[in-house]
Amino acid sequence: MVLATNLGFPRIGPDRELKKTVEKFWSGKASRQELLDTAAAIRRDNWLMQKELGLDHVPCGDFSLYDHMLDTLAMLGAVPKRYGWSGDQVDLDTYFAMARGSAKAPAMEMTKWFDTNYHYIVPEFERGMTFHLASTKLVDEYNEAKSLGIRTRPVLLGPVSFLHLGKSIGGGVKPLSLLDSLLEVYIEVLRRLADAGAGWVQIDEPCLVLDLPEEVRAAFNKTYSRLAASAKIKILLTSYFDELRENLDLTFRLPVAAVHLDLVRAPQQLEKALAAIPQDKILSLGVVDGRNVWRSDLDAILRVIRMATEKLGKERVFIAPSCSLLHSPVDLDLETGLDDELRSWMAFAKQKVHEIVILARAVNEGEHAVAEELKANREAHATRRTSKRIHNPAVKERVTRITPEMFDRPAPFAIRRKAQETALGLPPFPTTTIGSFPQTKEIRAARADFNKGKSTAGQYKATLRTEIEKAIRFQEEIGLDVLVHGESERSDMVEYFGEQLEGFAFTRNGWVQSYGSRCVRPPVIFGDVSRPEPMTVAWSKYAQSLTRRPVKGMLTGPVTILQWSFVRDDQPRKTTCEQIALAILDEVLDLEAAGIKVIQIDEPAIREGLPLRRDRWNDYLTWAVNCFRLSAAGAKSETQIHTHMCYSEFNDIIAAIGRMDADVISIESSRSKMELLAAFKEYQYPNDIGPGVYDIHSPRVPTVEEMEELLRRALQVIAPEQLWVNPDCGLKTRSWEEVRPALKHMVDAARRIRM
Repeated sequence: MVLATNLGFPRIGPDRELKKTVEKFWSGKASRQELLDTAAAIRRDNWLMQKELGLDHVPCGDFSLYDHMLDTLAMLGAVPKRYGWSGDQVDLDTYFAMARGSAKAPAMEMTKWFDTNYHYIVPEFERGMTFHLASTKLVDEYNEAKSLGIRTRPVLLGPVSFLHLGKSIGGGVKPLSLLDSLLEVYIEVLRRLADAGAGWVQIDEPCLVLDLPEEVRAAFNKTYSRLAASAKIKILLTSYFDELRENLDLTFRLPVAAVHLDLVRAPQQLEKALAAIPQDKILSLGVVDGRNVWRSDLDAILRVIRMATEKLGKERVFIAPSCSLLHSPVDLDLETGLDDELRSWMAFAKQKVHEIVILARAVNEGEHAVAEELKANREAHATRRTSKRIHNPAVKERVTRITPEMFDRPAPFAIRRKAQETALGLPPFPTTTIGSFPQTKEIRAARADFNKGKSTAGQYKATLRTEIEKAIRFQEEIGLDVLVHGESERSDMVEYFGEQLEGFAFTRNGWVQSYGSRCVRPPVIFGDVSRPEPMTVAWSKYAQSLTRRPVKGMLTGPVTILQWSFVRDDQPRKTTCEQIALAILDEVLDLEAAGIKVIQIDEPAIREGLPLRRDRWNDYLTWAVNCFRLSAAGAKSETQIHTHMCYSEFNDIIAAIGRMDADVISIESSRSKMELLAAFKEYQYPNDIGPGVYDIHSPRVPTVEEMEELLRRALQVIAPEQLWVNPDCGLKTRSWEEVRPALKHMVDAARRIRM
């Protein structure tokens, strides 16, 4: 019999219960016990639901209060010295201090989890660091599920990926040199799991899909030889997000019981895998897309499964999602606002688990056992293929008329800079923010009342105008040079635009975790994209009317809208991105015509979309950069185009960032203490740069001296005439009590370096 399995389930709860309780705990409005009770309830409901749907392997340990990498740090006792940890068991205060910072120590760095919009805490390795079992979370949760009558499959992040995804502090230690000490903790955890009755453990080694140096490849042999020899438990080794390629044979040689392959992102690897897999191993087929919301084509997947079972036999095949369902919304059943047709094309995490069970039953019992489910699936796919709402001939024709000349600004940067200096008259080291200001309870309440019909459009607009004026007056008061309107009208930087573009649909409960308690609700791009009318012009024009200082028009770039949406899978992503770029271009031209002299087109996700294998980088970077340039190229020379990027490693794509040709780029750099700027020095970045001096993901307010120090570090790399002063990212998630002093300190720091 093939087994129906899952690699992980969303941890936020169907109504974001975890987010709400964690944030109450941080603010002192919920006790530690209330937080733990909420977490336990989410875990229980997830386990029971998956068991009742018919899964054979239900995961545990996939739940986290903040981040699975942070959980691994806690398990290993890998706490940086600056947190003053006692060295025994990692407590909640230390756990959250690493994630968010504290009054005594800044937070640990965050970056994107491979090519997703999920952020993980980056491990820090210091000289003299040792490891011990400092959190028994995984064993505790296995026993917790066991007490409910559910035998689960524990999930661990693999030791090699843990080390490879971390960073050495001060270059004092090579991460792989810590492997021996690290493995002792893993061995202890596996032994405890085996003693508790676990038959299987899932060890995630996603780094196997990367281009790896030889010493990392060698570490896999050492690691799994020791784990297999020391712990009597079956190991499922998982990779996802791409293909194994040259690491396929390496993986199959490891002494593990089963290997998982992502056959959604890399279906081409199945044939080679079936030819290479040893007779003593099980193959886990990742055939249900764990990263999108579209219903699976069950007939096509069954052909893939039968190819495997004919070669291996049913007893050597698991059916699974491509990756953890962490990246999917929780339950489509909650989406009562979607029309029936669109809803019939979709599946969220719960429905994807059901698809896996249907597939297993079809193989084990015959298709007649699930005939109705298969029929409904075929009908939904047929409807989607032929639906007229997906295709817009005018949009498709406009894309065919894109020419290379449409990617270029009217003049090179040197000429544009002079024109912008004349038009804007800014001081040296100009100060600005990234765009958003705190989304207060009052703003959210006004939006909710309007959406529920409790207030009129006029009343809602009046509230927003009041908030915009407050934001403008505050910025003038503290002395910012380039202002923003604060984005009080926007619930999300992608959702806001998607709501006004054709080809998008929206959910009410389609939330996914971005980091910690931060959840996003990605739009669904189901059809051709176009802009029926201006989206931001009225608000930007109003804000500019309130002040003589320049106010930025704030747009989200085409690549980021693409990356942070659930994207249609029936045409190339490049084509969809070009459609979005043309819509943003229309908005840029309308903003410019309305008198807006500075326009920011945010592209924080451009690095995120980079393929994991380097031999595919050039193709992606070519069309992604061209889409950004297409969205901005129509602007006049005197119109200053900004872009913003955050929480990604930019060093290896710095030349592509240069080719974007934005007049000003702002980037995250405070958590890394300006480490990111090394790439800008080596490349000699030609345009202006605003390296962030204020970590907005932490409640901590940095001092003037700290910001000044970061700016002086930046000046070691950046010419004075290039340097802008700004926070790391937008301020929507912070409170005004934090934002006011932090921005005042930032302006004071800029004034100091002007002296």
